[in-house]
Amino acid sequence: MRRVHGGALPRLGISGPFAERVLRSSVAKRSIAQRAAACARDGQVIVIDGGTTTLEVARALRKELRATVLTTCPPVAVALADWSGLEVTVIGGSLRRGSMVTVGAEAVSAVRAVRADLVFLGVCGLHPSVGVTCADIEERHVKAAMIEGAAQVVALADADKLGTEMPFVVASLSQITHLVTDAGADQEALAPYLAAGIEVIRA
Repeated sequence: MRRVHGGALPRLGISGPFAERVLRSSVAKRSIAQRAAACARDGQVIVIDGGTTTLEVARALRKELRATVLTTCPPVAVALADWSGLEVTVIGGSLRRGSMVTVGAEAVSAVRAVRADLVFLGVCGLHPSVGVTCADIEERHVKAAMIEGAAQVVALADADKLGTEMPFVVASLSQITHLVTDAGADQEALAPYLAAGIEVIRA
């Protein structure tokens, strides 16, 4: 919690440039990615959000997977270049160099046209009452559009992101179907998400 005048607010989430975040909690990210990647099935339309954990998910997808993948993150698309069974589309827009994702009206419009079977959602902050949050208003719009059209939304958040918030609200907990986190998340921290009906997977 953050102490403020008259009470307390949730802890702030952790953000920073993509290149720095790649080096942070790498073991936890890889374990989360391995468990999350197992959710992907042949024949699905899969949207992969930007982020360093979603990049690890892309790398963890089984080589035999046959699916359609759309992403707003160029590094994710490059990572999947050798997957012969995947049809990979990079969603266009303005590139946010710090986070290596595309944003803007073009990106939002393209994402809204997709009815995905599965979305792998990068999470900056995840709080029981606030929901999914992020640090950038333009990224918020793209993430929200991904969630709107998805049958399943798999949120990826290591233990440090649970109970935290960022300035811009992406979605409520009710819009998340799965949460994949690492073994460092204790049962007390996970209880609110389980109570919200989210399927929680610990890596």
